[in-house]
Amino acid sequence: MPPKPPSTPGPSQTPSSAAGMGGSSAAGIPHAPGVPRPPNAQSYPSTPTTPGGPHGGTGGASISSAGAGGTVGSGTVTPTTPGNIGGTPSNTQSTYTQADLNRIVLEYLLKKGYSKTEQMLRMESSNAMGGTPSPPSANNDTKTSQGTLLKSTTDDPQLYIRAYVSLRDWIETSLDLFKPELRKLLFPIFVHTFFYLIQKPDTKSPPDTSLARKFFDTYSGDHSILHGHDLQLLSGLTLPEHLQENETAKLYRQNKYRLNISRTTFDLLLHFLDENERNGGPVTIRLINQYIETNVIPSRPDRNDARNQTLGDDEGIPGHITGRETNFNQQTIRLGKFPMDERMIREVELRLKEEDSRSQQEHSELGVLPGSKTLMQEFQELHKQEPEADAPVRDILPLPPFNGANVEAEIAAVKDARSRLKIGPIEASLPSVCMYTFHNTYDGLNCLEFSEDSTLVAGGFADSYVKVWSLKGEKLQSVVKGSTPSPSKRLVGHAGPVYGASFSPDNRYLLTCSDDKSARLWSMDTYTALVSYKGHNHPVWDVTFSPNGHYFATASHDQTARLWSCDHIYPLRIFAGHVSDVDCVTFHPNSTYVLTGSSDKSCRMWDVAKGTPVRVMLSHHAPVSSICVSPDGRTLASGADDGSIILWDLGTGKQIKTMRGHDRNTSVYSLSFSREGTVLVSAGADGSVRVWNVKVGSTIPTSADGVVGGITAAVSGTTTSSGAADSDKVVSSVNGVVTTATGTVQGVSTASQKQSASMIGRPAPVVATADQMAAFMTKKTPVYKIKFTRRNLCLAGGAFMGTS
Repeated sequence: MPPKPPSTPGPSQTPSSAAGMGGSSAAGIPHAPGVPRPPNAQSYPSTPTTPGGPHGGTGGASISSAGAGGTVGSGTVTPTTPGNIGGTPSNTQSTYTQADLNRIVLEYLLKKGYSKTEQMLRMESSNAMGGTPSPPSANNDTKTSQGTLLKSTTDDPQLYIRAYVSLRDWIETSLDLFKPELRKLLFPIFVHTFFYLIQKPDTKSPPDTSLARKFFDTYSGDHSILHGHDLQLLSGLTLPEHLQENETAKLYRQNKYRLNISRTTFDLLLHFLDENERNGGPVTIRLINQYIETNVIPSRPDRNDARNQTLGDDEGIPGHITGRETNFNQQTIRLGKFPMDERMIREVELRLKEEDSRSQQEHSELGVLPGSKTLMQEFQELHKQEPEADAPVRDILPLPPFNGANVEAEIAAVKDARSRLKIGPIEASLPSVCMYTFHNTYDGLNCLEFSEDSTLVAGGFADSYVKVWSLKGEKLQSVVKGSTPSPSKRLVGHAGPVYGASFSPDNRYLLTCSDDKSARLWSMDTYTALVSYKGHNHPVWDVTFSPNGHYFATASHDQTARLWSCDHIYPLRIFAGHVSDVDCVTFHPNSTYVLTGSSDKSCRMWDVAKGTPVRVMLSHHAPVSSICVSPDGRTLASGADDGSIILWDLGTGKQIKTMRGHDRNTSVYSLSFSREGTVLVSAGADGSVRVWNVKVGSTIPTSADGVVGGITAAVSGTTTSSGAADSDKVVSSVNGVVTTATGTVQGVSTASQKQSASMIGRPAPVVATADQMAAFMTKKTPVYKIKFTRRNLCLAGGAFMGTS
């Protein structure tokens, strides 16, 4: 999806990690993929630092010494007034004795690790007082000092909270390379901090249960996805007695939590804790030593390894299953095709037989041999008589009776399937790409959408209107009497910028969503608004029709996605669980599941019938900006704001591979699978269309220039292919020009000779993975939408961003 400008103040944002749910609220503002979000407010601020550092600053007492090599003088010390260090002494006299001064200085030196200075001071102090010098850093005084320091340091409940918040904030600001391993450490620290707040070691003071409850409610959302079950069992703990009765609490207190961590990450952690002593570093070290068993691996973390996102089989508490999202993703789901109505099957077969007989008669009259497949054979291949084992039951999704428009749409789909260009499934090949460039949009075009039959294109604008063009070059005619045909139709009705659009499968309707918190249904017969759907509390970022055309889904800034029916003005389901904006939404091909991508860097799969999540997919390091499901319903592709694309196995919820080629820190706006599911195309803010081989499993870069095996690029709107030898260069083009009120829409697609990456005119900023088949570059046109037609032609569109 293209980036969206900020709008009105939005809902509360939860200060949690990408994997979290829930948490406390803090003020937030609407945002869009690719637009930086202001930092979330924190319930517990970080530990304030003392002005002037540990050695100075205002308000401190001035301690006089006897000069270089001297000893601390006996008697009292006169403190200076704040802001007048070394100035006139005040009238108030301190009652510090020599022993008190020695103890204070020794404790300070010991705390800072100045062991040699501490030893020298002990000896000189003892000599000056005429006593016998105690052994420097010996068992008695030193251990007493250490015990005093440790007790004074670890008895403060607020220090435990600051220690957790400090560690949490540091992890979230660390490099993405180290975040996954460090986040695994955060949960046991959270649990044992919560336990300490319930029951403090000092039994004389009553436990501050309100502080423990506030801490739990604020930060439990950081771990709800991976540890939701444990959090639910611990959520009822309020009294110290509960810690002795709760089985989960006893399990965590009596067993060490195992973690595997790389040497580099472990060294960074120790350095941070050592440098942040005032923010509770010693507290965190004590909790790690007492409750966590770390297995340091002599290697560096791999950010492409999905396993470092969750606990391994040898991690966690032995015998206790937690922290593994795969347990959540083991719910049974049905990914097979949705069965067609038996009456509709008979009706379509009857019509197709008539088409086949008419076609055979025409071929016999012309003396031309018929094609390899009849329409009836093609239909039977598309809809096998025997249902798949994991196909959903038809009664699970209420649908209206079929009508003539459904039959006509199915017949058109069968004809397109027979005429489809095969680019798989055995070996993937390059598709043809038709690029439409929109001129004179003045940065107002927010989104694009192509119709299913590839005859219309709709654009949503920041000026609150929608514009529809014909891709066939024909004028659009309304069925309303007295209307005038025109090259484009302007749909006015929204009260804010339009961010998303979707055509119905039968191409008779158009859905749009807007900053005005609503979605609207438009008729493509009259080009007028039919219904306004209101239910979201904040701007709606995306909208999509279901494959059956009866339901649709919306994604909003209010952190929810919602399911709607065209004949109801209120939502049927509210999918709540993301902890940030839901930026994109799509349906599974069988219409029984909805998939969402969010700014919390996660993707979720929701059961339409139950309204609950059945899959949670975590691995992205940036907000998810686009998602797409393969035609067979087995694979999900998700693109993020950092230019990465991840393929997921929906059956298991596991990551298949990560694909890279788009520029860093540029959003992947749109994704689309070929009809065979072997090729994936992506469009991004870097002005490129990239083709990926889904079946290639390697993610290892093969060249430094981003070009794999003679892969070609597009220059000035021309796509090039390396499929033919230089002596067999074939150039074909499809040109369409549509005149509009504001300018022209131009579409150009060519397949021509091989070119090297040096002819592109712009260096590749990232190393492409081996599964990238081609990269087609535009000059100054971010590609907002890309889509495979039913005949495997690839349509793309974007707004030209040249200088005015």
